[in-house]
Amino acid sequence: MRRRAVAAFLGASLVVPLGAVPAEAATGPLAVTNPGFEQGAAGWTFTAGTGVATNYPHGGNGLTYLDSGADKQVSQTVTASSAGAYTISAWIATGGPGGTFTVRRNDVPVGSMTLPSRGTYTRYTFSDLPVAAGDRVEIVFGGGASWVNADDVMISPGARATPRVTSSNPTVVAMFDWAKAKAGSWVQQAGVVGPVNVDEYQRSGTGEATYAATYWAGYANRSGYYSRDFVHQLSGAHLLGFDIENKTMLRSFAASATAEQKYFPVWALNFDAATYLSIDYHGPDNFVREVPAVFELVEKANAAYRWTGDRDYLRDPAFWDYYRNATGAFVDLHNGTLDNGTVQVAEGTGQGIFAGAASYNEQSDERLAEAGDGIGAQYQAYRAMAALARDRGEASLATTFDRRAEALKQYFNSTWSRVPGSDEVVRAYGTDGRPITGWGKENSWFMPMKGIFDAGPRNDAYLDYIDAEASGAGRPGNIEATTYLPDTFFRYNHDDTAWKWMQDIYSKREDPHVNSGQGLDGDYPEVSFTLVSQTIEGLLGITPDAPHHALTTVSHLPSEIGWLQAADVPIGTDRVTVRHDGATGSTLTNQSATTAYDWEARFVGRHPLLRVNGALTPGRTKTIDGITYTYATVRVRPGKTATARVMP
Repeated sequence: MRRRAVAAFLGASLVVPLGAVPAEAATGPLAVTNPGFEQGAAGWTFTAGTGVATNYPHGGNGLTYLDSGADKQVSQTVTASSAGAYTISAWIATGGPGGTFTVRRNDVPVGSMTLPSRGTYTRYTFSDLPVAAGDRVEIVFGGGASWVNADDVMISPGARATPRVTSSNPTVVAMFDWAKAKAGSWVQQAGVVGPVNVDEYQRSGTGEATYAATYWAGYANRSGYYSRDFVHQLSGAHLLGFDIENKTMLRSFAASATAEQKYFPVWALNFDAATYLSIDYHGPDNFVREVPAVFELVEKANAAYRWTGDRDYLRDPAFWDYYRNATGAFVDLHNGTLDNGTVQVAEGTGQGIFAGAASYNEQSDERLAEAGDGIGAQYQAYRAMAALARDRGEASLATTFDRRAEALKQYFNSTWSRVPGSDEVVRAYGTDGRPITGWGKENSWFMPMKGIFDAGPRNDAYLDYIDAEASGAGRPGNIEATTYLPDTFFRYNHDDTAWKWMQDIYSKREDPHVNSGQGLDGDYPEVSFTLVSQTIEGLLGITPDAPHHALTTVSHLPSEIGWLQAADVPIGTDRVTVRHDGATGSTLTNQSATTAYDWEARFVGRHPLLRVNGALTPGRTKTIDGITYTYATVRVRPGKTATARVMP
């Protein structure tokens, strides 16, 4: 770490690289000149006792330093070419308390924080700052009791949706507010020029490109987004209004899944949404690829469609070709090692991630052909394909994939997951055909998370096993792996356990990440995006169907949360407010000015009577994934509120 500056003060004059213009005169994106201090002092103003150094950068080779003293300051002013909202963040490390990070608009402070003493680079953020065309936005770092280092300043577009959470439990409100602000800081502005192929071995990358509308999904010290992280962050991104980014990123993966690559999408792309991240891609026969990601991209495309109603997810040939190939030709090409009878299970090679891995669990040296996370993701891809085909009007194709999904699930529960004569759960098969039991992290918890497990005592026992292993010696070392656990337990109404894991993840946000170059656990992007979605989709149990102007809710409130409400939740082009009072009362407000929504209010278990909008009505029941729900369907007109409650 930096205790004293090792580079001389570089001066306060504005040094403009050839072909660039000063930030104050820039048009297009609200962008910082020289955000990583790789061009010396360009764009920044320095007081005495500050400058640019190279000894302890966050990324690249440069950083700015401030020696001790409140009179030290490094700043840059940029001018907005159009009205909008922006989120401003920077990575900062300090040798003592008292440093400051401030944003001023037209010389008036609109955000300021006093920094703690923390030698590890941490990302600090001001969220959703509104500006008008012509506003001058000044970013200022101030000195404190000891040295201050700052690096990698970033301006992101403000959130286009801003759901608001209130509750009887202050922890869930604080968690959601933190996650919402943190997640928004990872979004890239379209049109900003930045480095490509940055990683821990190429700290400055291999060149520059114009970035597309994308966001960080993966290590913060790499210049791109990863398929595995992206699919898990997609719903959280939607809830903050980043649907353009979701579609850009999803389409880039879909377009990369060529016949030459045997329909595997690439593992990661740079923020230009076109250049494959070089640390993970060495050629069409030598790139990182893992079976579950192929299928999760199909599942999450359907999720994006259900949240937004955007028919590009049905009509765009790049998407539709990907869905068809992922659930068809890909399975055919990767199903040659083990005999699964009349069903097909996509397989990995057992020869490492650059040759095609069966599982997301990269920390294991097991040579796997088939894995629980792969087969679970394949099941959900079949279900998604059926739903998408149905909305395209292709009823026969939808029926085909409904049957494939059901056959795969039946095979999993009767044969694949069972050792004859044993109660142990099989979670993978080796390339030698040997069934593998015990703890497999992702290839354990993905099976119930994807709903391929039949509900019942066997599944409940396995969920208890997952909780015990993940809480003990089997706990994953990387925080991003544990972000799946709330989703796993919510699916089967183990709500107290799901909430326990949400709190556990949130409580570790200031712990060092296992990858020191990543920073803190809370600065791993997946953490914040998933806490956003786990509040709305998890605790509030909202399942959207925007194309049909419908949604379903079911309370997943744990015993510690008496009531929870989320207002301004985006669905299609509209907004809704959902509130649950415990497990027995639900309220929906349709904030649309023009569109009625059909609300299916579900409650776990069998209940003879419901009170809907004050009137008693017989409860109707349905069984989903082996779980019985009582429900009522209510048409909620524009601007109206509806209520549903279980009668004792």
